[in-house]
Formats: sequence, structure tokens, C-alpha cells
Amino acid sequence: MNKWQTLCHIDDIEEGQSKGFEHNDQSIFVVRQGQQLHVYHNSCPHLGINLEWQDDQFLTADGTLVQCAMHGALFLIDTGLCIAGPCQGQRLKVVEHQLQDGRLQIRL
Repeated sequence: MNKWQTLCHIDDIEEGQSKGFEHNDQSIFVVRQGQQLHVYHNSCPHLGINLEWQDDQFLTADGTLVQCAMHGALFLIDTGLCIAGPCQGQRLKVVEHQLQDGRLQIRL
């Protein structure tokens, strides 16, 4: 079984913002909503491409949804469910994670 690995400190991600990471040759991103962190693989279910068009830009302008920059697919932040676009009904792949002493840990 893979061990927990520290990705970052919770304070490295501002409230209501997203941040991308490369970890063990995998691209992932995190969205922070208060003390809640949502962690996903950075891969659109439609074509398997990265979601952002600029570093750390995974959210819509109002910060309420994750958006794929290529075809505009929209995903709910809390579940990763695609609610609009070519992959509607599919989901982003969740990365197993936990908070430990203010640190975000993941297990890939």
C-alpha cells in the first residue's frame, strides 16, 4: 500500500483558490473552500488533457466550478461531477487525501 506523502501546507492554497502540483510524475490539483480541500487528478474525462490553461487556473471566473480550459466542461468542486460540456455525467478522479497538523497529505 502507498504511504501518505505531504503535498503542501494548507496555507499554501488561498481560500477559494486552486493550485496545481506535479507529484511523482502525476499532475494533480487542489481547491480550497474554507478548511475543506478537494484534490483531483488534473485530467479531463473527455480527452485526458490537463484542465488549466494557465498555472493554477482551474476555476471559473466566479470561483464556483472547476472548468476545463479546452472545451469548457464544468465540474462541481465538491464531487468532481461534470454538469456541462462534452463529458457531462462523468467525474474527475479523486486523489485520496487527509489533513494532518495543517499539512495536506495524499496517497496515490
